[in-house]
Amino acid sequence: MQLVDREGTEAEGKKLGLKDGEFEMIVGHLGRTPTFTELAMFSGMWSEHCSYKNSILILKTLYSESDKMLAKPGEENAGALRINDKQAVVFKVESHNHPSAVEPYQGAATGVGGIMRDIFTMGARPVATLNSLRFGDPRKDARTRYLLRRVVKGIGDYGNSLGIANAGGEIFFHETYTRNPLVNAMTVGVADIDKMATAKIPGPGKLVVYVGAKTGRDGIHGASFASKNLSKESEEERSAVQVGDPFLEKLVMEATLECIQKKLVLAIQDMGAAGLVSSSSEMAGSGGVGVRLDLEKVPARETGMLPFEFMLSESQERMLMVIEPSAWNDVKAVFDKWELDAAVIGETTPGKNLTICMKGECYADLPAEILSKKAPRYVRETKAVPVKTGAEKLTQVETALQKGDASGLTHLFSKLLSHPNLCSRQPIYRQYDTDIGLKRVIGPGQNGCVVRVPDSKSALAMTIDGNGYYIAVDPYKGAQLTVAEAVRNIAATGAIPIGLTNCLNFANPYIPENYWFFKQAVTGMSDACRAFKVPIISGNVSFYNESEDGPVLPTPTMGVVGLLADAEHAVPGAAASLSEPLALYLAGVFKPTQTASQYHYVEGLSAVGPLPELDMACEIAGAAAMAQLAEQGALAAAIDLSAGGLLRALCRMAFAAYESSGKMPGIEVTDLTKLVALAGGVDTALLGETAHTYLLAVEEKNSAKLTAAATDKFPVLRIGSLAPAGATLKLGGLSLQFEDLYQAWSTGLAEYFR
Repeated sequence: MQLVDREGTEAEGKKLGLKDGEFEMIVGHLGRTPTFTELAMFSGMWSEHCSYKNSILILKTLYSESDKMLAKPGEENAGALRINDKQAVVFKVESHNHPSAVEPYQGAATGVGGIMRDIFTMGARPVATLNSLRFGDPRKDARTRYLLRRVVKGIGDYGNSLGIANAGGEIFFHETYTRNPLVNAMTVGVADIDKMATAKIPGPGKLVVYVGAKTGRDGIHGASFASKNLSKESEEERSAVQVGDPFLEKLVMEATLECIQKKLVLAIQDMGAAGLVSSSSEMAGSGGVGVRLDLEKVPARETGMLPFEFMLSESQERMLMVIEPSAWNDVKAVFDKWELDAAVIGETTPGKNLTICMKGECYADLPAEILSKKAPRYVRETKAVPVKTGAEKLTQVETALQKGDASGLTHLFSKLLSHPNLCSRQPIYRQYDTDIGLKRVIGPGQNGCVVRVPDSKSALAMTIDGNGYYIAVDPYKGAQLTVAEAVRNIAATGAIPIGLTNCLNFANPYIPENYWFFKQAVTGMSDACRAFKVPIISGNVSFYNESEDGPVLPTPTMGVVGLLADAEHAVPGAAASLSEPLALYLAGVFKPTQTASQYHYVEGLSAVGPLPELDMACEIAGAAAMAQLAEQGALAAAIDLSAGGLLRALCRMAFAAYESSGKMPGIEVTDLTKLVALAGGVDTALLGETAHTYLLAVEEKNSAKLTAAATDKFPVLRIGSLAPAGATLKLGGLSLQFEDLYQAWSTGLAEYFR
């Protein structure tokens, strides 16, 4: 068709975010100069956020092998794994970091909405959502407190309104996140395998249908906005931040799932980053067919919108469907019933071109795969950052025990437990609806959360974890430790881990040190998943997480899902009832270290190595043993050891029991000597951090089962007891009042949400 739009220029391309040489690449692909509309489309699709141009070649090396795999990374809107003969679990995590830094409420809310659409476009009904958050220190910065409150409210309001349980999450505070917070959202859904949807268009002669909210100018250039550093200027780009409506999304979800269940949909994709250009070009490119769009038919809520604005708008709660012409009346009837817009805006055509028309005139006509598959692919220069070592060894606990100073020890532990990185997360998750849907088995605040699989006796365990503190010290090993911790969270519930999704939050990839962190962390993550035989099924890359203050800690976030054959075997983080004392065991190879620990961070020491020892054979043996013990009904409660070490795990187990029963239990550590011998010091034993290890509570009658499960890769050591009453932590001859420690732990974040 004859193009009527004016030609775009190289200067305009750079202003829209194209890098040096990329305008020439476009001209080379097209054999002509692009129109301005085409250039704007390239700016979205060739942005870092959409094209993954600086990461895709490395991501293709990720471990993703499984006989349960139904959708591999990048093939569909989300990854999918078979969980039984009839059902699949569908899950993914994505970032909404830059929008949340500029407009935290809408940034976080639309992040949740976007990841929800990725799940239900697969034909899966979301059963749970989780989040991973990073902020500066709220004790020192007023804007951080504002961002924290508004992000949490945005997550809660959207998920609660949509009717999806917010089942879990994690949060970490560090000064590098002050200007550039990280907001990662994960959603897990369940689908009938025979009714799952695809994004691949099957051929020409089909109708292209727009459904959902009307299009406006919000979110234009959102993908480009997310593909550059935050600055004073970019923080003013509020037009790049979308506005969400969860009540409308609920209607879109129900109507979409109804159409998929009725098998009215041939292909479907969410209009997420880069909006209509992304969904149309990716669907056309994956199906190897052409698509013609007539933009005057797009439902709009603003007048005078130009073709490039229609194509790049990131207005929320919109989907693009491809259907048979004969299905149109049935599709229209479904969306009319839900009082939603549905309009035929184009058709699939012979050939492979994406053709954009408006009022009979053509503004873009180019092969779809140039937009979706021919973006430049780079492997950037790397520069290794040496691991720093040599931190001093703290002996504050040892000194207090030697002096018999219960007050001093209480003060030290209270200081640690009240720190934002170690205190209770209840002030956050109590703002979320964690019970809606009546699927919850284990809720937030424990290890992994557990939800029932609909129409099945089985359950899904899920967690989300990240440790930028470790990655900043040693990205390869830190990533392996992060995967291992996420697997332990799942194993602690008794579930078998089956798949991983990731959100890779890093700084500017054009800086060699930053790219080295990225490449090392991705390699470490993949190698760990290969060892566990846990496939990476989906993910997201978020570069340019830095501001004028510098880069954030490199933060790969890992979401892991596990499967319990029987929901009744799920193991909580606290005993359901404490009518009699329980034996406490430390299970797994216990080799804690103080370096790079939260103990050192709270005490003002820099993060240096070495990181905790990691033996993948021990992790694998431990996860298998935990699943076996859970199936045997041997465990009353289990918590994996992570940040804050054994001391925090002991307190969390006691505090969770108190919050469920209203009566504070007592804990006595009777074998501190053996712990100190294993750790090389009492401070390291109690506050150091370790891989491989779980704190277990068992009824006396089940102690033999624990002993029988012990191996050299999964040793078991009885360390004390958990009593129904007492309200004290007895440790090395001192008795500390749990009420004092609980007060510190429970109030650490409370003041920021009053």
